[in-house]
Amino acid sequence: MSSQALPHINFTWIILFLFFFRVQGSEKLTFHRLPDNVQPIHYDIHLVCDMQNFSYVGTQRVDVKVLEPTRTVIVNSEGLEIKTVSYKNNDTLLVAQKIDDFDAEEKIVINFEKDLEATSKGTLIFEFKGVINEKLNGFYRSKYISEGKTKYAAVTQFAPTDARRCFPCWDEPKLKATFDVSLTIDKHLNALSNMEIRTEISSNSLKTISFHTTPVMSTYLVAIMISDYDFIESSVGNTSVRVHASKEKISQGEFALQVGTKSLQFFENYFNIPFPLKKIDLIALADFSFSAMENWGMITFREAVLLVDFQNSSTSKKQKAALTIAHEMAHQWFGNLVTMEWWTHLWLNEGYASFMENLCIDNLYPEYDVWAQFLNTKFIKALDLDALDNTHPIEVPVQNPSEITEIFDQISYNKGASIIRMIHNYIGTEDFRKGMTLYLNRYIYSNVETDDLWRALEETSKKPINRIMSSWTRLKGFPLVSVTEKSSNDSNTRIFSLTQERFLINGSIDKTNNTWMIPITFCSAENPEKVFKTIIFDEKHTDIAIEDVPEKIWVKINCGTIGFFRTLYSNDLMKLFIPAIRSSTLPAFDRLGLLDDFFATVVAGRASTVEYLKMLKEFKDETDYNVWLCILNHLKKIGHILSKVESLHEKFKSFGRELLSNVYSKLRWNSSYNENQLDTLLRISILSQLVSFEDKDIINEAKRRFDMHINKQNILPADFREFVYKAVLSDGGTDTFEKILTLFKETDNSEEKNRILASLGAVKDMNLLQRTLEFSMSKQVRAQDTVKAIHSVTMSYSGQLLAWQYFKNNVNLFIDCCQSGTLLTIIVDVVTSGIVSEEVMQEVKEFFEKTNVPGTKRTVEQSLETIRLNLDWLSRDTKAIEDFLNVQ
Repeated sequence: MSSQALPHINFTWIILFLFFFRVQGSEKLTFHRLPDNVQPIHYDIHLVCDMQNFSYVGTQRVDVKVLEPTRTVIVNSEGLEIKTVSYKNNDTLLVAQKIDDFDAEEKIVINFEKDLEATSKGTLIFEFKGVINEKLNGFYRSKYISEGKTKYAAVTQFAPTDARRCFPCWDEPKLKATFDVSLTIDKHLNALSNMEIRTEISSNSLKTISFHTTPVMSTYLVAIMISDYDFIESSVGNTSVRVHASKEKISQGEFALQVGTKSLQFFENYFNIPFPLKKIDLIALADFSFSAMENWGMITFREAVLLVDFQNSSTSKKQKAALTIAHEMAHQWFGNLVTMEWWTHLWLNEGYASFMENLCIDNLYPEYDVWAQFLNTKFIKALDLDALDNTHPIEVPVQNPSEITEIFDQISYNKGASIIRMIHNYIGTEDFRKGMTLYLNRYIYSNVETDDLWRALEETSKKPINRIMSSWTRLKGFPLVSVTEKSSNDSNTRIFSLTQERFLINGSIDKTNNTWMIPITFCSAENPEKVFKTIIFDEKHTDIAIEDVPEKIWVKINCGTIGFFRTLYSNDLMKLFIPAIRSSTLPAFDRLGLLDDFFATVVAGRASTVEYLKMLKEFKDETDYNVWLCILNHLKKIGHILSKVESLHEKFKSFGRELLSNVYSKLRWNSSYNENQLDTLLRISILSQLVSFEDKDIINEAKRRFDMHINKQNILPADFREFVYKAVLSDGGTDTFEKILTLFKETDNSEEKNRILASLGAVKDMNLLQRTLEFSMSKQVRAQDTVKAIHSVTMSYSGQLLAWQYFKNNVNLFIDCCQSGTLLTIIVDVVTSGIVSEEVMQEVKEFFEKTNVPGTKRTVEQSLETIRLNLDWLSRDTKAIEDFLNVQ
């Protein structure tokens, strides 16, 4: 045979296939991104859905570009039965000779007898079958009660990598296309997708609904919903805004509709870019693994997040609903209109949306004071995780689906939001907004990497943003800035010495010698709210001369706690803050930041717990909600490690009751006329903590109010219910437990169910704690809510160990029911990270070495590090804490 008779051979694909199918013992195969020789242009998807048998039949035509001749096409597919695949180009029709499943990489390899010739356009035609599953991912079913009947909605959750579970596709963010979706469903049902309905044709008992063509978009944003839901609607300009829920609950969508319309308008004005679709739906789902998902034009939410029942919803729930809606609305531009190139840049989606939700809600509902709450809800949580040695950079290379799922964490969301907040403050509000608009217009309908954002901000601000921010996204961790004061020869000048190093919560010294470019602000007691100096600190050490600031008054860096770093002051400088803390002349943001930085140095072993407890006494007259929330979080952490030593734990609770006595005496149980929202939240937090500290008066009053509640004499305010339930359970037995379970079974309110689940672990009886764990995995509890009950059990030392044993003994059950989204990762964290036992730590380590729990590798490493950290902390400070508490 001469060379001219040989068929076209692409040697790249030979090498790729050899690599795909290589097996090396039990090693996990490396994942690869899809080849780029065949690329999608347009999908035409038709699904015939059988809601009785929870299955569907699909036909799909995909217009593609074939960039080089090939006999193989590789696409993503998982759990689908692919019946046939063919390729049509002009008059040529090729039928696939063989379809190979490559399950390990969630791909199929489609083999043709002849080459697909390089051409501008051809069409791949797929016929396939699928299941409407129970796994909360791909195309799944959600159970709800309506008109007294159990019903099911069919809905999709494709992010990050589950569109492939519904239809074969190029399931990567960069491989954008347009989509036509049509659904054949039972005539009595309704259907939604990303776009508005184009046609609806009925035939016998079925109808086929076709939707308009989408803009160019990524597969993870495609969405479908089939149900008999009702809706309420409003509009913003020519865009229809609708909230969808079951008929009985649609009235609870009014607040969501209000926030949805206001936030849509806010973002259109902020970006100066109109929303590109004609409608946007906000849908409440009973079963949903995430809080919400930003599908373009069809946003899905967990029902307990979206719906607000003004009789049964708490103050914090209403606020969470507003922030979550704003977060998903921000994604319609930042993530949907402009999309990350690959999941390495996930933070561009989630960090930015987490920042913008606060910017939006602060504008729409200033009474929420969300930026003050941001410090506790996002900023500190990110610092705590990022201080671990087993953290990861914001930009982290990921490949397989389990790795991708793992980075939906505090780093991508909350550290991302925090560094955006830092650069927003450094650039200034207007230049930042102009940079965002430039970025969105420049990359509209396309894909980006992190540097594309920095370049846009650099252009509008004329500041070296790329150089400053690269260290914050590419290095793991963050800096600790140590501040001391040096003697000065000039009586009019004070000299402050700054040193930076990576802060590690385990107290070790970082060996990488990395430095960050840190925007450092200075303020002083002369004008606490005013920044009088800003520098970029990019060396290991520098001395800063400050003029005209009198000696012996405080000077603080990181004014307003904006910068994503921690600060350690010398003892002399720290003492200067004490009078300002007592008098509250140091602003609340700075009191909070100062205290949390000090607490972090205690955990790291750079200061003692006793020093911290002494400092807390200076906050006894504190009145700010956010400062108190920070203090209460610290007290919970100290209390948790001390719970291993029962006698010491009792003394600590007594210390806590005394510390909270002044603030409680001002607030008590009843709100005052026209009380602001933060005082309401403070009351709830203080009463809840006093229940944890076993304050007898509080528990007795809670029991009295609970009895009136269950007897329908005086219904508890929604804000009080969770801590009241905990109070009566903590002092009760089986009868009380059964009463609370009855409340759970009798309500159809998702928020109320969650409150009850979060309280069950307050019981002290080990048999009842075991029942709580078993109940959490029963059919009576939705999969996404399981973790609430398990977490409640881990609030005590004995409960933590029990929860770990239960997980270990039932690991396959957990893997089967909770693998969607981040549920399994969260559960692993909950049952392991709070352990305070050397023996059990070793047990955890050995268990996960032998047991494959998908998508939890980094979480387990972080948990083991946290256990070691807490054990070292307890060993280091127990004696001193005991001596201190004995004299209180």
